[in-house]
Amino acid sequence: MWERLTPGSVANQVEQQITQAIDSGRFAPGDRLPPEREFAELLGVSRPTVREAIGALKARGVVRVQHGRGVFIAEPETARELREALATQRHSISELFAMREVLEVPAAGWAAERQDTEALQRVSDVLRAMQEAAEQVPRDFDRLQQLDAAFHLAIVEAAGNKFLQQTLGVLQDILHEGMQTTLMVPGRVEKAREDHQRILDALLAGDPEAARQAALHHVHSARATAMRRLAERAEGDGMRG
Repeated sequence: MWERLTPGSVANQVEQQITQAIDSGRFAPGDRLPPEREFAELLGVSRPTVREAIGALKARGVVRVQHGRGVFIAEPETARELREALATQRHSISELFAMREVLEVPAAGWAAERQDTEALQRVSDVLRAMQEAAEQVPRDFDRLQQLDAAFHLAIVEAAGNKFLQQTLGVLQDILHEGMQTTLMVPGRVEKAREDHQRILDALLAGDPEAARQAALHHVHSARATAMRRLAERAEGDGMRG
């Protein structure tokens, strides 16, 4: 992953390598960089040079340093600002799913058009992992929810729009915080698996319209399940009151 730098290389070249690793998707927010000594050896530079590059990246908000733990890739400023803005407002589940539709439907079409082989393979890999997790007894719904989110984020990544990817990530976090996963509803895992497979088939076939329709159907189905779950919960609370 890392390329040794030639003698005379300076800290800004180390910065560039780290930035390129993030932009290419090899490193994501929360991932940890190699320890300073190991990193310096990998790049063929001195530890002070690595330290200088990390300091510059920290000042730009690209990485965060946790003493005793290491250096981690930070959440992009655009995503952080969006998260902070949305955190000050209350949003209905209906509004949040409407935003999912706005983001995920065109992303599926763009991913089908773009045909990034490596990115589409990641979509396939995540779906396979989700199917394997669904077959485990008992089911780990936290793991299933993480894989479900990863599946949709992988599609947005395949669409090639980083801002869209950041925005969907924030939206998924808000949905997760506001309610339990709909995958816990009986039969929902199986239905989601069918929907996901339909989306993937359209992506691999390079059919943008079919991909958009499959994504739209999936979001509508998930929204209906979420609204029904909330209604049942409200009815139960009313009876207890």
